[in-house]
Amino acid sequence: MVHTAWVDELDETATERVRALLLAARDTDGRPEVEPVGALPAEFTGGRHLLATEGAELVGYAHVAASGDAFGRAVAELVVHPAHRRRGHGRVLLTELLDGVPGAVRVWAHGDHPAAARLAERAGLARARELLVMRVRVERADWPEPTPASGITLRTFVPARDEQAVIDVNARAFAWHPEQSAFSVEQLRAAERESWFDAAGFFLAENDRGEVVGFHWTKVHPPNPRRFEGEPVGEVYVVGVDPAAQGGGLGRALTLAGLRHLRDRGLRQVILYVEGDNAPAVAVYRKLGFEPYEVDVQYARS
Repeated sequence: MVHTAWVDELDETATERVRALLLAARDTDGRPEVEPVGALPAEFTGGRHLLATEGAELVGYAHVAASGDAFGRAVAELVVHPAHRRRGHGRVLLTELLDGVPGAVRVWAHGDHPAAARLAERAGLARARELLVMRVRVERADWPEPTPASGITLRTFVPARDEQAVIDVNARAFAWHPEQSAFSVEQLRAAERESWFDAAGFFLAENDRGEVVGFHWTKVHPPNPRRFEGEPVGEVYVVGVDPAAQGGGLGRALTLAGLRHLRDRGLRQVILYVEGDNAPAVAVYRKLGFEPYEVDVQYARS
């Protein structure tokens, strides 16, 4: 019989049990991106934790973020151990999750698996958001030198100097976005301490007054045996352009600068995430050689 329990904070033992479950899921699904040591991924830290156990074994886990998204909706992740799937544990875990989180809630299903769709439907959840993963093979792409408009120059990010300028542009560029709009200086500084952070792959655009009006932050992921043929992969992590500077090709110039940087690092694949209903952005990325690869879905109370 499965027993569920909410925990406000994971102790060291519980953290390692959760890590083992997440690593097993990663080895089967390719997600989440979790390391054998160190802190758990950001989407599983803080907030509330829901543990599902059968005897002494952790068979399922859910996490509800502390702050939710920028529109006040709770955001949750739910994972069932691969060795314990198709036994109803996901249904039990999701029912307890929904009972324990009043109001608006979004639950992620990474990879748009049919089993997740059936589970959501039975729980009365509706498909509310699609996050499209697009991919390009570098050898098939022809990326010219970026040519920003007159008066715009490109340079790389300088830690301890550029954080506030980037966050100010980010807030204006992503005022509509449920997660990115709430990104803060503190979170940016925390990212700078991560092993993957590389200022040389963080491009800023300045106008002739020295004001930052756009940025392209790239990222490199280590090899994952279950995704992207087991190769390391670059990512167009975030491209943000101040609304006052849009319309002059700045987004394309910044994107090209980052793509060429990732190519120069010897990466053979580059990915990006884009809202599935953002047809103009999808069209732009297709012109750069990107094609759909995966879909992540958020389900919400209907």
